[in-house]
Amino acid sequence: MWKKRKLVYSFAAVILVFAILTTGCGDKKDFFTEYGITLPASGISYDSSKYYSQDYLSGNVCVIPVSEQDKENSSLPADAALLINSDTDEVVYSQNIYKRLYPASVTKIVTTLLVLKYGNLDDIVTISYNASHITEYGAKLCGFEEGDQIKLKKLLYAFMVYSGNDAGIAIAEHISGSEEEFVKLMNKEMTGLGAAGSHFTNSHGLHNDNHYTTAYDLYLVFNKLVSDYPLFNDIIKQGSVKAKYKSADGTKKEMIFTSTVKYKLNTETAPEGVKVTGGKTGTTQMAGSNLILYSTGPDGNNYISVIMHASDVYSLYDQMNYLLGLEGKSKEE
Repeated sequence: MWKKRKLVYSFAAVILVFAILTTGCGDKKDFFTEYGITLPASGISYDSSKYYSQDYLSGNVCVIPVSEQDKENSSLPADAALLINSDTDEVVYSQNIYKRLYPASVTKIVTTLLVLKYGNLDDIVTISYNASHITEYGAKLCGFEEGDQIKLKKLLYAFMVYSGNDAGIAIAEHISGSEEEFVKLMNKEMTGLGAAGSHFTNSHGLHNDNHYTTAYDLYLVFNKLVSDYPLFNDIIKQGSVKAKYKSADGTKKEMIFTSTVKYKLNTETAPEGVKVTGGKTGTTQMAGSNLILYSTGPDGNNYISVIMHASDVYSLYDQMNYLLGLEGKSKEE
């Protein structure tokens, strides 16, 4: 029993170290209360495999206690919104950031993290029947056919830039052998990041009632990507990408995929002084309109911004521009 308790206390110590080392967001004096962490009772079986070494402990991340959210100034009509200065790890705006919501295709940033972490970008991916036969109405598809062969790196660019759901299934099957196994890896990775409000059922974001996340969890993933994977920044800055690949019989093919982010298509303009690197959109009937962005403010600092569940695409960009307009400004302004 003592060994079991000792393991629990060790886990608690790791959490406390995290609270002490992380700076920039909130008072850490009552960490366990603020974050709602409940340790296993001494009489309950404890499985240490459920707790992972949180690899962002040595990196920069903004921690926002529930009580520190800016409720008084949270006035956007979206269900959740978040703006963080990723250079100083300070929260600029937060609204319902721990509310569990459907992310739609913003899910694809989680899949991308797994590709960059575990995949070999030089691998050749063969498109399966499952990947090429998505039948859900309205699902966006790259248009790959069964037997097509494409380099994983090119497939990833098409997946993120154009948001093709067929590419998502092909990626999942290539990395883990099946989408079911890949989803297990997604959920494990989110646990390792400390993203406690998420649960995924697929690699692409088509609707499922048990597929959800939070604005804060999306920030954790996005922050990891822009901080640790330079290729990700190159992917999201693209307005369009060209993909060359082969069909099952060896015929050469080529397609051009355009971005779903209006800032990259020059059909939406950011506030003066703000430069948008790029990001990921996500839209379904149940999820509404969603967007996560990486940008540089007038102050030269980099920012991560999230809008979840805007009523429509026009409202989405109006609200995102409101957040972008806060970049470089103090809360007192």
